[in-house]
Amino acid sequence: MGGFILIFISVLLYFIPTFIAKSRQHHNFGAIVALNIFLGWTFIGWVASLVWALTSTKAASAT
Repeated sequence: MGGFILIFISVLLYFIPTFIAKSRQHHNFGAIVALNIFLGWTFIGWVASLVWALTSTKAASAT
């Protein structure tokens, strides 16, 4: 049972950049998810997707 809990927590931590991008409605959500899935296993890929998810989203145009 402990192994399943550890795996579950690990998956949640792995996808933190994806969750952040989704909650912020990031305009590059799909690309962030792809980066997180394919390169997230490398620490650099995970940090890059996290930083990208935390960058500003498209601002509403001022008219």
